Amino acid sequence: MPMQVTARVTRADQAANPYFYVPFEVPEGTTRIDVTLDYAKSADCIIDLGAFDPRDTGYPTAEGFRGWSGGARSSYFIATDDATPGYVHGPIPAGRWTVILGLYQVPEAGAEVHVTVTLDASPRPVAPQPSRTCPVRQGDGWYRGDLHCHTFHSDAKGAPETLHAAARQAGLDFLAITDHNTITQHRYFHPHSSPDLVFVRGMEVTTAVGHANVFGVDEWIDFRMTKPSDAHVLERLVHEKGGLLSINHDKPVIPWDYEMPAADCQEVWQSTWLDRNWISLERYQQRLAGGMRLSAIGGSDFHQPADLRPEGPLVLARPTTVLFLPELSEDAILAAMKAGHGYVTESPNGPHLEIRCGNVVMGGETDEITTLDVDVRGAKGDALILVDATGPIARMDISSPDWRTNIALENPVGFVRAEIVAEASRQGLIEDLLALGLGKSAVAADPAVAEQPIRRALSNPIYLRNT
Repeated sequence: MPMQVTARVTRADQAANPYFYVPFEVPEGTTRIDVTLDYAKSADCIIDLGAFDPRDTGYPTAEGFRGWSGGARSSYFIATDDATPGYVHGPIPAGRWTVILGLYQVPEAGAEVHVTVTLDASPRPVAPQPSRTCPVRQGDGWYRGDLHCHTFHSDAKGAPETLHAAARQAGLDFLAITDHNTITQHRYFHPHSSPDLVFVRGMEVTTAVGHANVFGVDEWIDFRMTKPSDAHVLERLVHEKGGLLSINHDKPVIPWDYEMPAADCQEVWQSTWLDRNWISLERYQQRLAGGMRLSAIGGSDFHQPADLRPEGPLVLARPTTVLFLPELSEDAILAAMKAGHGYVTESPNGPHLEIRCGNVVMGGETDEITTLDVDVRGAKGDALILVDATGPIARMDISSPDWRTNIALENPVGFVRAEIVAEASRQGLIEDLLALGLGKSAVAADPAVAEQPIRRALSNPIYLRNT
């Protein structure tokens, strides 16, 4: 017989803990669990859904996570041989399990939630989890990828196979699939990583007051942060497992409202530049000026639709992160991300932007920067801006499609980084968005947005040592 639990959640519950637990007992021999959540969903009532098994020790736990679907699903199953996307199949230990409800939006009057649990003991095999593969493509050079995207293992409609096809269509070399609060996308992406397209292990830690990407970790990372200081717990959990931590889209609508941890990267560009990415860039600049060393990366945050969409301004790899690698492999990608050996550009075919100080490359450090070598391709008619800890320090017109120059600098402070700002290309970029029926309100209705410089590429800094 199904077990049914009715509970009332209130804003007081939400304030005390945004995660609400509904326990249930699982006997020995159970091979499948089905859970359904029912409530009156509305704009001010959104409740997320997930599962933990008896190994959960409370935040932060290393074991016991069995799945998360946020507000994207109202039911799931977990079996020994299979599970709903976002949920972890495998052995089903006897004991106290919990349905976890994320109290994302709770109306003033509260909400009544109904949870139904059905258990089954039919014979089933125990399917193993996929093993990580480590493909390598030999050869150094510039490699292109997207470091933030989603499948139906969280809140997108599209299958991993469709996202894979989108990455091939975009001509990418690497892709990090960062589904929300889960790693079950590994079921597909571990066995399908190849020298043609390397998949980077990823997960987006997603809460109501901040998102962060975890890269290069096989294990799930506990996302149940409830205090500003829990950002430091997150950083410890990630670094103990040898991973990288990146702060995501630090701008409205979901800025980073936790304390600032010792992160490795910051996503300075998410989706189209006109989606308030100048705010992310300003916060990145402030952190650099304050002495932090954060590698700048970008990601589309593309939520793959059920079908494969044609190339355009708002699909996968807009923007693209470009890294210089000694070889194409996940280990080389992670090392270059941490070191800052690369830049972010508007698309897979966006402008190339490279700065050097002698033999010191982007992400490196030197005792002084008196001259800077700049290499730009694909941005004729636009402008190059150089920035140090005090702000912009130089501006030059990009006069040819393949533009190289050496710029003399006088006592830059802290670091030097570069931006390509649209001048000749500006109107065309705006029209591309308007042609999609998108961006009209952002471009035309808000004068502050309309006046914003449109960046086409952003370099990582070269740092000055001991400053």
